[in-house]
Amino acid sequence: MKLHDLRPSPGSRKAKKRVGRGIAAGQGKTAGRGTKGQGARSGGVKGPYFEGGQLPLVRRLPFKRGFTNIRRVEYTEINLDRLVGFADGAEVSPETLAGVGIIRSAKEPVVVLGRGRLERSLTVKAHRCSVTARAGIEAAGGSVEILPLAR
Repeated sequence: MKLHDLRPSPGSRKAKKRVGRGIAAGQGKTAGRGTKGQGARSGGVKGPYFEGGQLPLVRRLPFKRGFTNIRRVEYTEINLDRLVGFADGAEVSPETLAGVGIIRSAKEPVVVLGRGRLERSLTVKAHRCSVTARAGIEAAGGSVEILPLAR
């Protein structure tokens, strides 16, 4: 097989319809656009949302599409079993977590969750902390400090 032998599969390529080339071609005069009106004009096609001024379907059915809360805060979850590697008396903050590679960035809001057991006394600084996580940290002799969310 050579480059000049390459051909597309039969039926995979279709010739473009040449409209407005006389009545014998079958698509002359109005060129398949009908007679007059918005669809016959150049640039006259509105988007799928537009319904001629009528309230569009997606706005008539808001319960079908839900909504996106623009103030939603996406927390990075850290469980107690991920904090086992820190030394006794260490301070665990988003900066130290990012430095060790547990979270991607120190700018991410962090929530501490209560899976696992903590044997060391740690000072945990996070943006949120669950009740079970706080109980586990304080039972090991540590403390929890809640950081403010940067908006």
